[in-house]
Amino acid sequence: MRFLNTIKSLGPGLLFAGAAIGVSHLVQSTRAGAEFGFGLFWALIIIHFVKYPFFQFGPRYAMATGESLISGYKKLGNWVLLLYVILTFIIMFIIQAAVTIVTAGLAINLFGFSNNLITWSIIITFVSLLILVLGKYSFLDKIMKVIIIILSISSIIAVFFALKNNTFSFSFQQVLPNNKIEIAFLIAFLGWMPAPLDVSVWQSIWTIEKKKVTKSYHIKSAIFDFNIGYITTLFLGFCFIALGALVMFHSGEVFSSSASKFSEQLLLLYTQNLGSNMAIFISIAAFTTMFSTTLTTLDASPRSLAKSIEVLTNTKVNGYYFFWIMLLSFGTIVILTWFISDMKLMVKIATIFSFITAPFYAITNFILITSKHTPKEYQPKLALRILSIIGILFLIGFTFWFLWSLIL
Repeated sequence: MRFLNTIKSLGPGLLFAGAAIGVSHLVQSTRAGAEFGFGLFWALIIIHFVKYPFFQFGPRYAMATGESLISGYKKLGNWVLLLYVILTFIIMFIIQAAVTIVTAGLAINLFGFSNNLITWSIIITFVSLLILVLGKYSFLDKIMKVIIIILSISSIIAVFFALKNNTFSFSFQQVLPNNKIEIAFLIAFLGWMPAPLDVSVWQSIWTIEKKKVTKSYHIKSAIFDFNIGYITTLFLGFCFIALGALVMFHSGEVFSSSASKFSEQLLLLYTQNLGSNMAIFISIAAFTTMFSTTLTTLDASPRSLAKSIEVLTNTKVNGYYFFWIMLLSFGTIVILTWFISDMKLMVKIATIFSFITAPFYAITNFILITSKHTPKEYQPKLALRILSIIGILFLIGFTFWFLWSLIL
């Protein structure tokens, strides 16, 4: 009973996991395992380590002030919030297109009545719109718990059987990519692992929504909630790298840039280890995982932009959210129509852009949480401040390393 009550109290942390465990895990982590074996475990661990403070500052600031990071950005200066709006607007269409096309590919393998990715993308976008307009936050809060549990259990079982059935020797020797292609993949992997740093803004908004429906939600429960979601993304990151390494690394097969073909290869990672009779359950788990990501991203970017416009203009208009979500939905379909043949290109553009903009969010979140705008008792302790500085230096350093590699 206590365990069930704990699960029931969770919310924004699992929404974070739902948004994070998508392309970064199903696509990028399995590719990392397939191409580098277990050699990028170091990258998975370090990126979770250095990004942790900046994600955690989202719920911390929200609980400390009762407002989202968006309002905090405004207090740092209009230019900070305006830059956030510009960055969000530039990338949100590519992000939504990337997660939608992967979801559409999984839908083809699960439902099968149409092989047209555009058709499935339109269906998925339309269904997501209906859910968000009618169900809103409470529906997201409830469905995410089920999705994360299903994915976690199926992934653990798949890795267990992959280890049991493995006939090759494998090494845990870590590798550092050393050519342009490999470095670009590493930066893309780090960009969305466990999620883009702008998700910290979404996290602050979800935290406020959770506080509205759960009066007993306080700072300790918010941080605990977030930590559960964050640890889940790290653990499942290990699982997906292991699946790619154990099943694909020695096979000589490479992942396709076609969304439908990639989805077929992805599902084989599970069914080869669990048996074909488990295919339907694995297909459902993978599809619901990506659908949850599609759903949360379609909700979060318009919600963030609507709130940003309200704060910038000091006005309250109910139609802002509807305008942005309709614009994002339409823009996603347009992009998919033009770039439908290359899923890898869209993922690469979105993930690399997310990484090179990460220092902005890291620095801004750190300045805000340690400023006069956050009550002293809610500000991070010395250890978390030191980790934040290390994280900022890491993100800036790797960004310059990537840009330098493009010049050479």
